[in-house]
Amino acid sequence: MSSAEAGVTFIASLLIALVLVYKPFGDYMYRTVTSDRHSRAERLVYRAVGVNPGGEQSWGVYARSVLAFSAISILLLYLFQRVQNHLWLSLGFDPVAPDQAWNTAVSFVTNTNWQSYSGESTMGHLVQMAGLAVQNFTSAAVGIAVAVALVRGFARSKTTEVGNFWVDLVRICVRILLPVAVIGATLLIAGGVVQNLSGGTDVTTLAGAGQSITGGPVASQEVIKELGTNGGGFYNANSAHPFENPTGWTNWLQLFLILFIPFSLPRVFGRMVGDKRQGLAIAGIMAILAIGSVIAINALQLAHGGTVPTAVGAATEGTETRFGVSQSATFGAITTLTSTGAVNSFHDSYTSLGGMITMLNMMLGEVAPGGVGSGLYGMLILAVITVFVAGLMVGRTPEYLGKKIGSREIKFASLYLLTTPALVLVGTAIAMGSATARSSMANPGAHGLSEVLYAFTSASNNNGSAFAGISVNTTFYNTALGLCMLLGRFLPIILVLGLAGSLARQAPVPQSAGTLRTYQPLFIGMVVAVTVVVVLLTYLPALALGPLAEGVR
Repeated sequence: MSSAEAGVTFIASLLIALVLVYKPFGDYMYRTVTSDRHSRAERLVYRAVGVNPGGEQSWGVYARSVLAFSAISILLLYLFQRVQNHLWLSLGFDPVAPDQAWNTAVSFVTNTNWQSYSGESTMGHLVQMAGLAVQNFTSAAVGIAVAVALVRGFARSKTTEVGNFWVDLVRICVRILLPVAVIGATLLIAGGVVQNLSGGTDVTTLAGAGQSITGGPVASQEVIKELGTNGGGFYNANSAHPFENPTGWTNWLQLFLILFIPFSLPRVFGRMVGDKRQGLAIAGIMAILAIGSVIAINALQLAHGGTVPTAVGAATEGTETRFGVSQSATFGAITTLTSTGAVNSFHDSYTSLGGMITMLNMMLGEVAPGGVGSGLYGMLILAVITVFVAGLMVGRTPEYLGKKIGSREIKFASLYLLTTPALVLVGTAIAMGSATARSSMANPGAHGLSEVLYAFTSASNNNGSAFAGISVNTTFYNTALGLCMLLGRFLPIILVLGLAGSLARQAPVPQSAGTLRTYQPLFIGMVVAVTVVVVLLTYLPALALGPLAEGVR
């Protein structure tokens, strides 16, 4: 079997698996977020934190709950890192530097998992497990909770309530993320991923490198990061490390774990709004964008016209030989399409245009299928923008799912779309204008700009992957990227919840002959077109100075 045939088989099997789990797992998540029953474990948590599970919240109270929980999480994780030398299982590591502790705390609480450090040489086991891994669960649960709150806004009428954040958070962790994490970790261990707690003893020495590696709870952290579409890895090499991703089977499994929750959430959306076709339409939009990206990046990596790639048959630099170019390219496409910073190859070594595709994937807004929860609410924002544009074209008041899209709703949606590009472009401009920031660039010219643009794109979109070739463990980058991660996460969440509250207060609008059918292929194509056009209009000038300039010279 040729490399291209193996790549097609790999992608096709992944698509089939996602189609098979869409309905059953989507229905399971629907029952989880709509059930009136609380398990004994959940009731214990509610009592411990003083929550009334029967009470619901307005969008403002829901937003304040999200912000309060996240602020406390950032503070505790920051302190955890600063005192790790006094903690059990610290492995003798020093406290994490203040700027790096800030960056890491914000990174993991915002579901970004950007790492400006080598995990195995910076964090002890306790901080890795009880600090970072816990946030892999809770930050992912926050994203799903916010998405569900927005869907309630579409599904409900004449109410100010969009749910109870604390109930949503606990249920999603207990009933969805924890059970699947146990199953996923077991499968990864069976596939060869290391799971131990060596307490600092040398587990192995990498062949030919003479580098001692400290063992740790790799399998459990690996599955947690993939389920939450997080990018944090126990080892700095991330999913390229043989302890974290030893075989083609674990490579496939990790991609499946990354994709199946965000791709199943549209089913939850369809069932909650009472029309399963709406969920299929959203899933179809996600699939079109994702498949297009995977095909593009594979083509650019497998058929590049450079001298060396032509001689060897593909752009092999920076890829793992045990995965090959196609599996590496597919992994790169999927982890940048989702809010996942995991990498099994170096994106900095991709062809110029191949590297540009990874940036474009994040610039889409992490919606194809995006992060867990954030992908769904980002796509629904794009659907709102699309019906607004369609309404302007025919001179009709825009409607989506029986709710009018008026000035208040479009302001929330527009501000959502503007937030992330502003952070990316302003952050990149400040970095390129600072001599201190430019000194971190390993490459001059267009490629150096690409490295900086990628870093701010990844941070602002809460992706977490890095282009490499740039030293980001500096006071400037730790601070600036931390701010981008913080604002890129919580400003959109506030706007999404504001939109949910505005929609929930409305009375439903009866469907008429002129109502746009938002489950038909026409609407699907319109959303895809609007998404691509908005991204290109926003980012094309920056891309023209970076990867495009490098790729066409």
